[in-house]
Amino acid sequence: MTLKILSRTSLALLLGSAMNTLSASAPPVAPPTSAAPEADSPPPEATTSASERAEAAVAQMTQDEKLTLLQTMLLARVPSSKRPAGVGTGVGYTPGVPRLGIPFLSESDASLGVANMGGFIRPKDGATALPSAMAMASTWNPVLVGAGGAMMGAETRAKGFNVLLAGGVNLVREPRNGRNFEYFSEDPLLTGVLGGASIRGIQSNHIVSTIKHYVLNAQETGRSFLNVKIDEAAMRESDLLAFQIADEIGKPGAVMCSYNKVNATFSCENDFLLNTVLRHDWGFDGWVLSDWGGVHSVSIGKGLDQESGVRAFGESYFGQQLRDALAQGSVTQAEIDRSVTRIVRTMFRLGLADAPVAPGGPIDFDKDARIAQSLAEQGTVLLKNDGNLLPLTATARHIAVIGAHADVGVPSGGGSSQVWPEGGAALSLPIPGDAIYHRRLWMPSSPLEALRGQFPQATITYDDGTDPTRAASIAKSADIAIVFADQFMAEGHDSLDLRLPDGQDGLIEAVAAANPKTVVVLETGGPILMPWIDRVPAVVEAWYAGQRGGTAIARVLSGAVNPSGRLPVTFPASLEQLPNPVLPGSGRITLKPGSDLYDMPEETEPLEVTYPEGSDVGYRWYAKTGKTPLFAFGHGLSYTHFATSKLRVSGLKVTFRVKNIGPRKGANVAQVYLVARNGAPLRRLVGFGRTDLAPGAQQTVSLTIDPRLLADWKDGGWSMPAGSYQFALGDSATVMGTPVTVRLTARTWKDAPVKSGTVSPP
Repeated sequence: MTLKILSRTSLALLLGSAMNTLSASAPPVAPPTSAAPEADSPPPEATTSASERAEAAVAQMTQDEKLTLLQTMLLARVPSSKRPAGVGTGVGYTPGVPRLGIPFLSESDASLGVANMGGFIRPKDGATALPSAMAMASTWNPVLVGAGGAMMGAETRAKGFNVLLAGGVNLVREPRNGRNFEYFSEDPLLTGVLGGASIRGIQSNHIVSTIKHYVLNAQETGRSFLNVKIDEAAMRESDLLAFQIADEIGKPGAVMCSYNKVNATFSCENDFLLNTVLRHDWGFDGWVLSDWGGVHSVSIGKGLDQESGVRAFGESYFGQQLRDALAQGSVTQAEIDRSVTRIVRTMFRLGLADAPVAPGGPIDFDKDARIAQSLAEQGTVLLKNDGNLLPLTATARHIAVIGAHADVGVPSGGGSSQVWPEGGAALSLPIPGDAIYHRRLWMPSSPLEALRGQFPQATITYDDGTDPTRAASIAKSADIAIVFADQFMAEGHDSLDLRLPDGQDGLIEAVAAANPKTVVVLETGGPILMPWIDRVPAVVEAWYAGQRGGTAIARVLSGAVNPSGRLPVTFPASLEQLPNPVLPGSGRITLKPGSDLYDMPEETEPLEVTYPEGSDVGYRWYAKTGKTPLFAFGHGLSYTHFATSKLRVSGLKVTFRVKNIGPRKGANVAQVYLVARNGAPLRRLVGFGRTDLAPGAQQTVSLTIDPRLLADWKDGGWSMPAGSYQFALGDSATVMGTPVTVRLTARTWKDAPVKSGTVSPP
């Protein structure tokens, strides 16, 4: 049997044909029932293109109607008497023009579900909480990630929103970044493919998904004023390539520009990024909206179309100041009409006008939770398993579960992406010194109770881990000790040192000293340091596992699910291995009393951030500098074993064989890397794909390499030199098979824009 996987150009077909093939560890899931209903017949306007409809509508709009579309108001500031029926209570609102068939825009955060920070925006209104984006990326499964996107989009429109501020595809350059859990990976191919799949799934529900934060929003410290200094080639080959691939696959309706500056110009008024790259080179035809408070001038001519988060319509830069600029001639009517047309055209293209949203639509929460569980199960990464301690033996009679509120649920990250889960949070704790709507939440899925369900014959005791001596005593009398360790990450805060907070390193060391059969389950927002790694035989990275995360974790530990997750980021052995060992701007911060969190520094002096790695982000930096990480990008163990062989490369076509040579059914994640070009060592992921195999089964896998992954950006375009190229199959970015050498001819080309077309549901 031959399996063709992950050619970027064929991903849409893959998503379309395989939507129901979601998980070997949970029942197949059909597209959510809360998706927009299909009309019996297309409306009369459907025979007219979105561009023609937009041009006709804009020609009939008044100036006030046009200018109102260029601002998104904080919904909390809109009196209920002025909200039309059907507007969901979210973070942003823009009135429509009903007489012309132009709908309002109602916006909700964010990338992990229909967000509701702390449950206060819509009191106790629950949605399905997906695992973190980093957990989803660990599946290396675009079909399943696309199903998660479709589920999010369906719940979004059922709650009355038609814009979801999703699509976080920033590369993980800085492992201490507080928002890494919202992003997918450190690699442009993996990030672009998975981000595009999520966006495509969201928009299949006739709503708009953004793609964000464009671009190089790699840390929270000083995010509103820091200046990233980086050359064009480094951007094009890394961060911009991730956005480009995601744009080509997902065709997002809107781009959200970031807070930071890039080469001394704020992203939301950066003519090079917004006009030259995004629109000219890539052919993007949606609209650009700002992050909340991310506008610093009347920048409509620089590529920004809509200012977000204004306190009242007519205020701020795209309010009276825009009117004044128009009167003075520094802004033209043509520029205003162009931005309005982009917004209206996208509404028509994605079906917002013809399939209006309305709150109160049906949601099958059980079905949606099964998608979340599948993502959590496939995204769990078995990092270490000395002596095959896992899966836990069914004969274990006494299991000690320790720490991280594992008795009640699994944690989530904080900030604008935080979802109030269906059924309510199991635990909601305040953040010292922070606003009431910023909370630490635990999803209502207890690992302790799920383990009791997996091991009904065992005595399972729990200790909260606050006293290491007491926890060690409990662990010593158990057959197996499982320590849950968590790390809270949130928008607005970065980690300073990647250590587990609250003395959890000491807790793990104490338990491991008391019981040599200790398993550590990490619930983190990203990479952490592990000073105890040599004393612990088994380590599982569960990330923020979402709505049914406790169930997913227990099923992996018990062996009901064979772990198949692979790391989408590198875990450093020390901070000294990082390109920037000290977090830029960290010298200006002050910790909150009684907390590892802090207030972001004020702009007292310029904060210049450079990235010594350039385009060699993450695992490429480690390969380039010869550093050995703690755990490599792409690493992940299984309860079975796989053999890959017969690597063949012909032009840009690659084939190889995968066989399950172990005792259990499982999934392998095949990774193909470029390891040398004309004798010079390189390390670039050029293809990947999951293969589910029964014991003894084998498949031939084929894929097509995107030539941009073999090329460099030079002189305004891509340049792929002629010569010898070496490729290797990898179990990770550091464990490689025997390379295969092929000769390729030289190629140079400019970006060929991929025009957005009609988006069909996956």
